[in-house]
Amino acid sequence: MTKLEKMLINATQSEEIRVALVKNNHLYDLDIDCPLFDVKKKGNIYKATVTRIEPSLDAVFVNYGAKRQGFLPFKEIAANYLKTPADEGNDTKLPLNALIREGQELLIQVDKEERGSKGAALTTYITLAGCYLVLMPNNPNSGGISRRIEGDDRDELKATLNALELPEGMGLIIRTAGVGKGQEELQADLDMLCNQWQAIQQAYQRQLAPCLIHQEGDVIIRSIRDNLRKSIAEIIIDDQISYIKAKQYIEQVKPDFLPNLKLYNSAVPLFTFYQIESQIETAYQRQVLLPSGGALVIDRTEALVSIDINSAKATSGADIETTALNTNLEAADEIARQLRLRDLGGLVVIDFIDMGASKNQREVENRLKEALKADRARIQVGRISRFGLLEMSRQRLRLSLGETAQDVCPRCEGRGTVRNIQSHVLSIVRLIEEEAIKDKTAEVHVQLPVELATFIINEKRDFILNIEKRHHIQVLIIANPYIQAPQYTLTRLKEDNIGKHKKPSYTLIQEPTVALSRSPSAVDKQSEPAVKSLLQQPATKRHEIGIMKRLWHALFGTPESPESVEHTVHMVKPVAKHHDQVKPNNKPRQD
Repeated sequence: MTKLEKMLINATQSEEIRVALVKNNHLYDLDIDCPLFDVKKKGNIYKATVTRIEPSLDAVFVNYGAKRQGFLPFKEIAANYLKTPADEGNDTKLPLNALIREGQELLIQVDKEERGSKGAALTTYITLAGCYLVLMPNNPNSGGISRRIEGDDRDELKATLNALELPEGMGLIIRTAGVGKGQEELQADLDMLCNQWQAIQQAYQRQLAPCLIHQEGDVIIRSIRDNLRKSIAEIIIDDQISYIKAKQYIEQVKPDFLPNLKLYNSAVPLFTFYQIESQIETAYQRQVLLPSGGALVIDRTEALVSIDINSAKATSGADIETTALNTNLEAADEIARQLRLRDLGGLVVIDFIDMGASKNQREVENRLKEALKADRARIQVGRISRFGLLEMSRQRLRLSLGETAQDVCPRCEGRGTVRNIQSHVLSIVRLIEEEAIKDKTAEVHVQLPVELATFIINEKRDFILNIEKRHHIQVLIIANPYIQAPQYTLTRLKEDNIGKHKKPSYTLIQEPTVALSRSPSAVDKQSEPAVKSLLQQPATKRHEIGIMKRLWHALFGTPESPESVEHTVHMVKPVAKHHDQVKPNNKPRQD
């Protein structure tokens, strides 16, 4: 049976837009964008200013308008920005301060998003992605054919690439979507990108730094642009406004695909209808179950991502070696899928179930490499060591799902465990005595979670009384219902800080002030880009339009009214006889 690939776009909730790629209802790629809460900067182009030169890091820091300054390595600075003295020979290695100066203006592009306390990684080597091509306007030494294109297609595209009219000093890459396209289509895409680059250069000359020059397209346009290939049979969108936006884009880059763009219209949610909602939930879980009964345990740390394979209930083999092999093969497929769904990047260490036979280890390695071929990220895979560990690295395309959709636990601070009550109380008691022996101490106030305070007041009462008698102080244990272990506060009061009128202990309970995380008002908002669109709108014959249509255009940026859209959309409605639609009882398919 032919495997049908579909792109499903769920845009009914403006706070979270989800794009899923599915093959026979099996989710294999996922992109989630939260435009109201997380402002994506990767791919954006800015006019920036050098603020600090760091020769020790071989890099400079630049102000491009964000709260944190960007990090620009020296190797990512194009030659046209470097000031080489005319009297120095070409072989002389000049210090960084002599090549670039503070206050110098640069045109930069965000290469990596901000992570934690680190600012964004930047580059001056600009890349502009089209539907079929990627233009590198100031990097003539780069270019070629996508590494995912092989065989005869690669040979044909090499000939086509040489025939394209590429301006001097630029580089060009043909994307996977360019397979099967003629020279005319590729040249049109190239001309559009060149026009875009010209508009960016003009905006760079006009605008004052720091300034947003060009903003990368939203998740819908970006996903269509990056995945508009032969294997995608349909693009289905469940929001009319998003459908109009996608329709306008496809009309200009690939009009023959328009019949495959459909507007979903059903009471059953789109992702529920295609049975992928539960598959998405696995990307948020620490443990992922395998078909045979085994499981993956995925942990993300500061240094690396660790993946452990457990056989658990797996008993598919005739012996322990066969069971280990079968479970590891299943795990290899699922690991490749989970890396894409979660967009995990950096160093990944996989702990496979031990196998005695070398041929079985090679089979698992080959299975993993084969499963990773579908990944757009650059990947390097090692071999299984004698300890059963396999090391690999994956390019970080964007922030991982965990970084964008999950917050660090405020109780354990991301460690996953908290200190038990007995151990924690003993450490607090020691700190109380440490504060008590200091000069002029009059009182020690300790705000504790209820369970810790209960333990101290009862099990450690005699010890606290002994501290008070020996050091002539008062220890006040305050049970605070607003905090949880391991949180506590310890305050030492000197003799001259004790007021004449002491407050009752229950009035000393501190109520925490908790700020809402990821509030829209706290988002680092961006200004409007100087160059707003990658596409040139085709000249169309304008007609007189009524007030309702003008209002629609003002609100949604398209001259089409809701009435006119209804005559052009391809609706996906639940019809019992159609393979890809919902039964009349509005229940999801079970095939």
